[in-house]
Amino acid sequence: MSRFSNLEFSANEEHRAAEQESVKDEVSFMAEAQSFLELGEFERALRSYSKVLEFNPQRAEAWTGQVRMLIELGEFKEAKLWADKALERFPQESELLAAKAVALGRMGDSEAALAFSDASFEERGESPYLWLARADVFMARKEKQADFCLQKALALAANNWMFHWLAARLYYVYRKFAASLKIAQQALALDAAQSVLWFQIGLCQEALGIAQSRESYERALELNPDNQTVRAKLDSAATPSPWRRFHGWWQRKFSA
Repeated sequence: MSRFSNLEFSANEEHRAAEQESVKDEVSFMAEAQSFLELGEFERALRSYSKVLEFNPQRAEAWTGQVRMLIELGEFKEAKLWADKALERFPQESELLAAKAVALGRMGDSEAALAFSDASFEERGESPYLWLARADVFMARKEKQADFCLQKALALAANNWMFHWLAARLYYVYRKFAASLKIAQQALALDAAQSVLWFQIGLCQEALGIAQSRESYERALELNPDNQTVRAKLDSAATPSPWRRFHGWWQRKFSA
């Protein structure tokens, strides 16, 4: 069953949501989606993007947002499906082409992924997301150009903590934990008040066997007490065993 078929609330939740949403419009749902993205609440961001499209199905960035959120949620086939639907309306939308490239790469179709990434650059200049998506495609292909592409993305968004966070998440997905930690720390230097950055640092520290991961999770929870993912991770975090510390040292020494 499609994820979109399951975007439902209980009866009481639906009633409350309907009351709140009756005073919202396309612009407010778009802003809400961005806020949820910055909180790492990808499911809720997905819902908000879908609400934008109820007001305006010609809003290309909302279609792209849906595809990107599905990718973040690990729903790659669903992401490809919705990218295809969106591309029927916007066949030359560069960031939509790039998002489809990511979905294809994560699914293992590396040749098609590269072709869509190439096409994304043919349409309308460049943007940080185009380079981030291209880095994703090259990481899926295990090619060295990935690091160059990711640095291009960060150069275009030098003062944007969120793109640094997304880059850190990308490295983490491909198990390059030391590189992920480094970029997450750079993001933290841009804005230390973002809970998702502390959480990302904690994830990297835990993967690398660094005992301070619990402190990072605690800071993340202080900044966003409602995040149940952080709370669950904090509850399960423990001091690394000697083997985990050795494994973490090995990762730190040899990670790209």
